[in-house]
Amino acid sequence: MTTTVRRAGAFALVGTLALAVPPIARGTHAAVATVAAPAPFIVVAAAALYVIDDGPIFELFARPGDRRDGRLYGLAGFALAAAALALLAVRFDLPMYVYAGTVLLLSWGNLGGHLVRSVRDEPIVATAGFVVAGSVAGVAGQYAVFLARGVTDPPVAWALLAFLAASGALLGALLRAVLFERDDPLVMVSVGLLLWLFADLPLDPEPTRIAVALAVSAVLGYLTYALRTASLPGMLTGVFLCLQTIVLGDYGWFLMLVTFFGLGGLSSKFRYEEKKTRGIAEENEGARGSGNVLANSLVGLFAVLAAAASPTYTTVAPGVFLFAFAGSIAAAMSDTLSSEIGGVFDNPRLITTFQRVEPGTDGAVTWQGEVAGLGGAVLIAGIAVAAFESVTAVGAGIVVFGGVVGMTVDSLLGATVEGWLLENEGVNFAATLAAGIAAGIAAVGAGVVTL
Repeated sequence: MTTTVRRAGAFALVGTLALAVPPIARGTHAAVATVAAPAPFIVVAAAALYVIDDGPIFELFARPGDRRDGRLYGLAGFALAAAALALLAVRFDLPMYVYAGTVLLLSWGNLGGHLVRSVRDEPIVATAGFVVAGSVAGVAGQYAVFLARGVTDPPVAWALLAFLAASGALLGALLRAVLFERDDPLVMVSVGLLLWLFADLPLDPEPTRIAVALAVSAVLGYLTYALRTASLPGMLTGVFLCLQTIVLGDYGWFLMLVTFFGLGGLSSKFRYEEKKTRGIAEENEGARGSGNVLANSLVGLFAVLAAAASPTYTTVAPGVFLFAFAGSIAAAMSDTLSSEIGGVFDNPRLITTFQRVEPGTDGAVTWQGEVAGLGGAVLIAGIAVAAFESVTAVGAGIVVFGGVVGMTVDSLLGATVEGWLLENEGVNFAATLAAGIAAGIAAVGAGVVTL
């Protein structure tokens, strides 16, 4: 057993202390529980910082930086993050099952990832180990909280527990892929807050949908990575978003999103060597990273979350968010196809002055790219019509309108502010946001949906 695996195992055992927090909180007065609930992890943090500075326990938990500083900062940060979440659970109604599931899925997921890596040192395989082990530990941790209370039939459906655990494991894997190991406390808090949000949504997912969502997302994630249309963080971002759209939205939402991921990724491979010669090709052989994927999909994620929260937490009808989602995805598709296909044609013109510029100039467009972008918006609109009875011919026109608005805003921002005020990801996000807002307002204005 390697040192890394032993250390991960030790952290997993410390994480299991989270199961002691719910009984402590339940068995004491509220004021006392505020101090007592996080106490196990506070003790661990204090020992890591002020007591254990050498010996076998120090060597068991020490990361390379800890040995240099002579303090177990990694263990202390982990314990303090768990204590902070325990405090939220006691004072601000973070569900205890979410709390325990979060700490266990990250600590045991980390062990699973390192165990797999010790056998086969490939990033995607180790990540799969983290996600699988984390999901199992997350479900077990949540259920253990109910068992500790003598509840054998949890009021929260098994399907929802599985969804929360899988979502947390995927988000944890994504954040760990883009951050450093020392940032694990930030990962824990971020995952806990997200799962708190999901637990508060009025969700009652069918077990079949959860199973389909997990299976389809995993297969598409592997294909995306195998075809090299996305980096590992980009793949994890896509898988996470696909899971959310199937569970929080519907299969129709997922079809629009996965169409963008698939065709958008493949379009980056279109005449790649020629685009590389022109200096306009995506880096890493066209594999898109998490920043690019999130910039094009974040508005859609917000829309599907808002639709799931409506009308319980908002006064806006869910249909408005459906059109906002479709419009933002249509814009992402339009912009991607217009740039990836239009970029291989000569004589592009700057959208603000229509003067001819060099290929690859920010804000430059070609008529071929504009036609390709319009076709992408029409494709997303067609999927919306086929998937949703509420999206009629007028609704399809609204989706296309949103796509064109987003594509145009992207080009305008590229010609004016990209490079000094916004980077490419910021421009993409602004364009999809403009598209989502335009489509939502147009749907209400046309009477397709009502507020």
